[in-house]
Amino acid sequence: MTGVERGEREGRERMTARATSSATAPSVRTTWPAHSPRRRLLRRLRRSRSTLIGLALTLLIVVLSLGAPLLTDTPPNAMSPTAILQGPSAEHPFGTDDFGRDIFTRVLYGGRISILVGFVIAVLTGVTGLTVGTLAAYYPRLDSPLMRVMDALMAFPAILLAIGIMAILGPRLLNIIIALGIVYTPRCARVARATVLSLRELDYVQAARSLGLSDFRIMIRHLVPNSMTPVLVQQTFILAAAILAESSLNFLGVGVPPEVPTLGSILSDSRTFLRDAPWMSLYPGLFISCLVLGFNLLGDGLRDVLDPHTRL
Repeated sequence: MTGVERGEREGRERMTARATSSATAPSVRTTWPAHSPRRRLLRRLRRSRSTLIGLALTLLIVVLSLGAPLLTDTPPNAMSPTAILQGPSAEHPFGTDDFGRDIFTRVLYGGRISILVGFVIAVLTGVTGLTVGTLAAYYPRLDSPLMRVMDALMAFPAILLAIGIMAILGPRLLNIIIALGIVYTPRCARVARATVLSLRELDYVQAARSLGLSDFRIMIRHLVPNSMTPVLVQQTFILAAAILAESSLNFLGVGVPPEVPTLGSILSDSRTFLRDAPWMSLYPGLFISCLVLGFNLLGDGLRDVLDPHTRL
């Protein structure tokens, strides 16, 4: 065998071996790494009982309230003179009130208003409080005037301040949102300010300044995203507090008009029937308690899950 033939043979053997190895090579799968932040977060969520219980409880109440038109075909204000103060039954699962209205229907429709107010207040105070807190922490000249306004609002008991604002604005759903937004914005603002103060002097913020980024871009791209975790946890508690405050305002008669069914107004109507018709106060009270408890458990669980120093 000549040298040329030997070289051709060796070349063919190398090409065959390369083709065989490439054919038998394992395929590359695009999966998340075992220690990726997303997998760690999901694993911590599954291990947090408070988060799972709170999430299940709130989802159950929210689904029941939003599905009220599918679960009952009775209008919430429909009266039946022949069904006054009837106890729980197959036709009326939660019984009826002193006007023969179905309490099950009224509780579901009242829960929709409470959930709506809670979520709107959580978003509204989150955006406003995060803006105020970030500006106060980033600009020292704005810190004192902004925080003194927040301190002045927090000096009043929340429910008393809300009642005073409602007395000025009048009974209306939009006015409840305005009143509770004013009441709970300082709580979010103080959390956001404390977080941004700890982030303002970190190396990556100083590097962004040295690169010539504007203050607005630094706040939007660096400070606000990194302060979202404590603010998010705070907003779950504000959501629960707003639901409780909305029910209290309607219980006192300074919330929405009387013809609108709310959990607070249902409880208010039941005061004179606590002994003769206890179901009138039992079911709306349980609805409020489960809703507030669910969001509080969710907030506790999120705080533990999002805190890297907590072992789950």
